[in-house]
Amino acid sequence: MTADFFPNPSTFHRLPSTFPTLLPAQQRHRPLHPGVSPSSRTSTVHPLPPSFKIQNPKSKIRNPKSASSSPKRLVVKLGTGILTSGPGRIDLNTIGDICRQIAILRERGIEIIVVSSGAIGLGMGILGFKARPRALKKLQACAAVGQSKLIETWQHAFEPYGIVVAQILLTHDDLRHRKRFVAVQGTLEHLLTNGVVPVVNENDTVSSEEIAVGDNDMLSAMVASITSSPLLIILSTAPGLIDREGSGEVIPVVESITGEIAEMAGGTTSSTAIGGMVTKIEAARLAGKSGCNLIIGHGHEKDVLLRAVLEGGVGTVFVASKLPMESKKRWLAFFQRPLGTIQVDEGAREALVHKGRSLLASGVKGCTGEFAARDIVNLAGPGGEVFARGQICFSSREVHQIHGKSSHALRTEFPGRKRLEVVHRNSLVLL
Repeated sequence: MTADFFPNPSTFHRLPSTFPTLLPAQQRHRPLHPGVSPSSRTSTVHPLPPSFKIQNPKSKIRNPKSASSSPKRLVVKLGTGILTSGPGRIDLNTIGDICRQIAILRERGIEIIVVSSGAIGLGMGILGFKARPRALKKLQACAAVGQSKLIETWQHAFEPYGIVVAQILLTHDDLRHRKRFVAVQGTLEHLLTNGVVPVVNENDTVSSEEIAVGDNDMLSAMVASITSSPLLIILSTAPGLIDREGSGEVIPVVESITGEIAEMAGGTTSSTAIGGMVTKIEAARLAGKSGCNLIIGHGHEKDVLLRAVLEGGVGTVFVASKLPMESKKRWLAFFQRPLGTIQVDEGAREALVHKGRSLLASGVKGCTGEFAARDIVNLAGPGGEVFARGQICFSSREVHQIHGKSSHALRTEFPGRKRLEVVHRNSLVLL
């Protein structure tokens, strides 16, 4: 086993940045841990500058007044291509420099969550794989070996700044069940309150196709949504969203994700990573609906985090929606994998879309899939287009029995039942 996997903290120091360096240790804003009172530490927090404006001289898309204004919390996602220099070879200089920038931002009062890829890539090198395995058991083995080295590296990299990290491994199951979703939310909030930097990754060791989030771009957007973070920064080997049909340059600002924008995305060619710009745009959809701006930038650019937060002009900024979804609606729309589809008639579709009504059995034409009451399903119109998603009050077997029936008939058929709506409007979201 090579020394690559046992980083020395001294390797994390780099040349001085053009940005302010950290204060002396005795003046530094220290993490607050259980048993330590706020008065027992010295705290010097530098205020952030006024809201920056994105420099956008050539973009065809209108430049917003501000894409991110003095965030007090942000999520940083780092891809495998940034954290490693090949299978099993971790890039200590990059990780060390990212930690330096995070430490400076924390000095300015910003809470930071790291979403870190790299476990499978590290494990591949240790186990001798030259390319990403296809077999699930091999991927899980790589993740099991690599994750311990990954979190060890983050711990060593943050040590010079007195920053404590916490490892959080998640699967899609942890986020689609409401109680576990709330538990994850509470854990993250408690860690941030106590001055800890959570380092989040998908739990690839136990993930299967059914429970996997799929990629860390989407996981980072989920974490940003869970924690109500106003800014998500995704650092990868892509400098931003490239205008493939026009100038061939990076598009500085995207105010809405249109079909034209989606077509500019491309997949990944990395032997260790998954995803690509397609997954980043999907992450931007969720982030935007959560009221969170998303920045895509190249992780090897000098002081990329500091410039993204304090100055702007980094990569591509996807501007948050001015009308974000409420938390439960986001959970329904983005954190679920529907187990079936309910077909509704045109009258029911109109009532749901334009009048804010609940879905009644009289408007249901049929269903596909197998599901139980309280599972999540899609709603499709007469033409088959999915337009909504919701938590259903009946099982698939019951829907086959009740579709097209009046509420009066259902009261007779289910005399003790309180809820006779197929999907209540409070548990429904339009897509």
